Amino acid sequence: MPRVIHFEIHADEPDRAIAFYTAVFAWQFDRFKDDTAYWLCTTGAPGTPGIDGGLVQRRGTRPEAMAAVNGYVCTIDVPNVDEYVAKAEANGGTRAMEKFAVAGVGWVAYCKDTEGNLFGLMQADPEAA
Repeated sequence: MPRVIHFEIHADEPDRAIAFYTAVFAWQFDRFKDDTAYWLCTTGAPGTPGIDGGLVQRRGTRPEAMAAVNGYVCTIDVPNVDEYVAKAEANGGTRAMEKFAVAGVGWVAYCKDTEGNLFGLMQADPEAA
């Protein structure tokens, strides 16, 4: 069956967004071609679970605060949700939804990046209740 193989982050200020994702998750960004406003994003080592993506200059309006989600939301596997919420906030992001348990699966929280994009954080924990 078809699977998601690439994601894209839209940014008002790409350099600010790159700084955010590099500081919070240690992702690597490389400009796709010297003359484009597109960066390839590496999120982990080859052969490990997960996907890589891209970052592009936003061409429309920024998502409005408190608006309903109108696109895909990517969730990032982290070792500790509380630690990564704090890292997001320390680097200009905001908390969008407090941490909650998904029984038998783990802990989830939602944040927004410096560009207003929503993302999830998931800490695996089969004891979560």
